[in-house]
Amino acid sequence: MNRTLKIYLGVLVLLFIGIVIIEFTTPPPVNWQKTYNETHKIPFGTYIFHEELEKLFPESKVQNIKVTPYEYFDDYYSWEDSTYLTTGTYILIDEAPDIDNSSAQELLDFASFGNDIFISANYFPQRLKDSLDFTLDNNFSFSGKAKLSYTNPSFKNDSITIEKGLSNICFSKIDTLYTTVLGYQKFGDSLYTNFIKTTWGSGNFYIHLQPAVFTNYQLLKKDNKKYAEAAMSYLGDDTIYFDSRNKTRSIENRSSLRYILSQPALRWAWYMVLVSILIFMIFNAKRKQRIVKVIKPLKNTTVDFTKTIGNLYYETKDHNNLIDKKITYFLEYIRRVYYLDTQILDDKFVKNLSLKSGKDLEDIKKLINQIANLRAKSNCTENDLLQLNKAIEEFYTE
Repeated sequence: MNRTLKIYLGVLVLLFIGIVIIEFTTPPPVNWQKTYNETHKIPFGTYIFHEELEKLFPESKVQNIKVTPYEYFDDYYSWEDSTYLTTGTYILIDEAPDIDNSSAQELLDFASFGNDIFISANYFPQRLKDSLDFTLDNNFSFSGKAKLSYTNPSFKNDSITIEKGLSNICFSKIDTLYTTVLGYQKFGDSLYTNFIKTTWGSGNFYIHLQPAVFTNYQLLKKDNKKYAEAAMSYLGDDTIYFDSRNKTRSIENRSSLRYILSQPALRWAWYMVLVSILIFMIFNAKRKQRIVKVIKPLKNTTVDFTKTIGNLYYETKDHNNLIDKKITYFLEYIRRVYYLDTQILDDKFVKNLSLKSGKDLEDIKKLINQIANLRAKSNCTENDLLQLNKAIEEFYTE
């Protein structure tokens, strides 16, 4: 074994030892993603809440729904008797649940037969908002902590104060004839409704606007679990249908190396093999590589470059990235042309932009609300991107 080869082997051994030390001494980073997944033990998962459902409802069976509410409950509907063959309470905890119109109507039908629907979210399908006659609003200027409380005097001691995971969504309109206010959220000196009960047929809808209170982080913090327990006390002790379909789940890795890459020791061994092969190729190429003829690259024009980048984003379907860039460029345009501060998109900002640009106040408010909603949405669609692009282009051209 010559001296050069010994040096290479020594460098590889030291590199391998260094990687192993770093791997075992570096603590894993905390995942703050808001998944609301009942199998996730990360801060904003709902593993603890899901596990405690059987204790909260000792006489009930907890049934996880892995399909849409329409697909699940429609199988239990008897067309002969015009009734459902099952009863219970449907529970959904998510920030922006993807409930289509068919599922929304199925939930309305299920509730009308004397069942309860409990949804804690920030955004709701239009079918539910129209049927239950409520609207939501954003308070752009909120910051810091919020106090959550109930209207029922029995739950006076179940009020809590939270900070992480808060949303700025509140009810701006409810149907007072069929709706009862159950709870409030207080930001500073401002009090907003965040929990309601709406009668629908023989059943009820319970709409809650702070899903973060049911996550692992909040349930383990201080005495916060008492707030979640109080919310669940409004529901009947019947079968619990827990919706787990709309939660974020990791896609199974289809690679033939998935097991090797899933094990830290095997993964680093695989990386070391690749590095060794690469080093071997580099040192051998210095002596054996032929002279490569220099080929002048094609001249790239601005149009070709733009088309290439556009096709890249189109093929990857990275709608969130495109939406983020569209918003960034639009706000930069506002700062450069109208000399406005875009850090806080509140009512004052909307009014100043309307005055300086000469645009209609309602149109600008609608555009800013759209930007705020898309920033809060974790999985944007192509339709969201097209609507945002249309709204921004209308602002430029009008």
